[in-house]
Amino acid sequence: MLHINIVCVGKLKEKYLQDAISEYSKRLTKYCSLSITELPDEKLPNNLSDSLINIIKEKESDNIMSHTEKNSYIIALDLHGKQFSSEEFSEKIMNISTNSSSTITFIIGGTLGLSDKLLLVSNELICFSKMTFPHQLIRVFLLEQLFRAFKISNNETYHR
Repeated sequence: MLHINIVCVGKLKEKYLQDAISEYSKRLTKYCSLSITELPDEKLPNNLSDSLINIIKEKESDNIMSHTEKNSYIIALDLHGKQFSSEEFSEKIMNISTNSSSTITFIIGGTLGLSDKLLLVSNELICFSKMTFPHQLIRVFLLEQLFRAFKISNNETYHR
């Protein structure tokens, strides 16, 4: 069975988002083994210099990498990544599970994003939208799209 890891920075505080994550996680158990690792975000001072931004991104990214399985196919969510339709995303997930790895790790960075080093070691960068969304909400988007991807690949109906 395909194993999907989601490694994300920042605590999910809002109950409505926790409920959505819980619901999609439950739905996904039919199709894959899922784990979500929530890592603490670094405290941001009021006056952020470019060098401090890079230090914080490096620290968070190093923590992410320490929670990433060695032989996992790593997909980082990044504004500069490739955009997919739901059908293309479904095909991508199935191709990875068939040809590359039985484990896929999705990475969602903190408020400042991911370090260049982490982006370079990722197998792929994807972007859900050119718009900016809270990273907590992107977790829900990712789980929903994973659920939709499995429904598509199994030729099961799902609302459009």
